[in-house]
Amino acid sequence: MPSMPFSIWIEAEHWAEGEWNIQDGNTDAIVTFEDGSRWIASFYTYKNILTLAEKNQGTAECLQGKYFWSSDMVLVDECSRNRIEEVVEHLIEQFDFESIFSKCDDSN
Repeated sequence: MPSMPFSIWIEAEHWAEGEWNIQDGNTDAIVTFEDGSRWIASFYTYKNILTLAEKNQGTAECLQGKYFWSSDMVLVDECSRNRIEEVVEHLIEQFDFESIFSKCDDSN
C-alpha cells in the first residue's frame, strides 16, 4: 500500500464519557485514505482479552471462555488514539496494513 494521507475514526471516541478504558478495552477503528478507500480493524488491549475470557466463563459464551476470536484483531498494550495511530503508521510502513485491516464494503 503506498503511503498517502489518512484519517482515523475511532468508535470509542463517540461513547459516553468514562466508557473508554484505554488500559482494559477494545474499539473498532476505520482508516480512510486520501483516495476514499476505507479499512477497518478492531483493537484490543492484552488485558481486555483476559477480562473478556473471565466474563465469558460466567456467561457461557465462547464455550465458557475457552476461546475468543475477532476478525481483523490487533492486540495493543493500550487502546488510545496515540497507540492506534502509531500502529497504523507502522503497519503501512512495513507493508502489513492490508493483511491486518479489511477493506470496508461501501456498496450497501
